[in-house]
Amino acid sequence: MSRQIGEVPTRTFEPGAVIFREGDDAKGEAFMVHQGRVEIRKQIGGEERLLRALTKGELLGHIALFRNAPRSASAIAADAVTLMVISANRLDHLVRANPALARRPAQTSRRPRRRRTGRWRARRSRRATGR
Repeated sequence: MSRQIGEVPTRTFEPGAVIFREGDDAKGEAFMVHQGRVEIRKQIGGEERLLRALTKGELLGHIALFRNAPRSASAIAADAVTLMVISANRLDHLVRANPALARRPAQTSRRPRRRRTGRWRARRSRRATGR
């Protein structure tokens, strides 16, 4: 369902609804969570993994706009969600007015580091020595 908050259009989604899928065209829009929680999921090694959960005030879908590429992950409504729709032009204007927004996607899109276990180190050591 589509509505507006002031001059900003919104979309609402029921729990479990797909907002967009990994690989979809961005259609020139990003979103900001106004209400509810959105899960960002990605196919990794044939398995869908939860990357993070977004709540009020957080952006989603912006990475595809900055990279001019398809969606890099899927977004699923975890609860009833209301999203503010942000067009590519409006996002560009917001970033020009607040350059810190341009740095934020790079920080949030980084994969968390894996903790290296003793088993991992042993495997790496064996590869390096040829055993």
